[in-house]
Amino acid sequence: MKAPIALAVAALFAAAALANAPAGKPAPAFTVSDLDGKPVHLADYKGKTVVLEWTNFGCPFVQKHYRSGNMQALQKKYANDVVWLAVNSTNKASADWTDAKALTAQLDDFGAKPARYLVDEPGTVGMAYGARTTPHMFIVDPKGTVVYNGAIDDKRSTSVDDVKSSKNYVVAALDELKAGKSVSTATTTPYGCSVKYR
Repeated sequence: MKAPIALAVAALFAAAALANAPAGKPAPAFTVSDLDGKPVHLADYKGKTVVLEWTNFGCPFVQKHYRSGNMQALQKKYANDVVWLAVNSTNKASADWTDAKALTAQLDDFGAKPARYLVDEPGTVGMAYGARTTPHMFIVDPKGTVVYNGAIDDKRSTSVDDVKSSKNYVVAALDELKAGKSVSTATTTPYGCSVKYR
């Protein structure tokens, strides 16, 4: 097999591996540890709406949403309606790897309030969902179905100033769910830094 063909085939396999949680399909089950080393199972939240936020504080796109206060505000706004799980799939060999103690300090500094912060260092959960960027957002409905997969909003930039004028897809989806409606925009293309898998 010639090199260009081999690369194309490898890219196709990689894309397939990262397309495992499309909207309308059951959310992949997982068990992963939080910052305290305690196991978290998706099944623990059956019957509840779950937001999965792939994150990495070393990424300027993530910093945009935390420095503006946007992500923390959403975590707090929906705290009574959803279980917000931040997921970090950064591997230990990456320059962006941060240990649990430092991550806890960063969360405190930002005033972030996810229900749990999950440490997916092997990348198992990230690959199961096909998380491609930080941030990459997923919403799972109470029946365990993925109802949103994609970007947090429509402003693909690192500018804090763009947050206020953006259309927030996660907000729209959560508000529609709360109102008993179907999610009108269920899939968008995520933007941000690549997830630092092994």
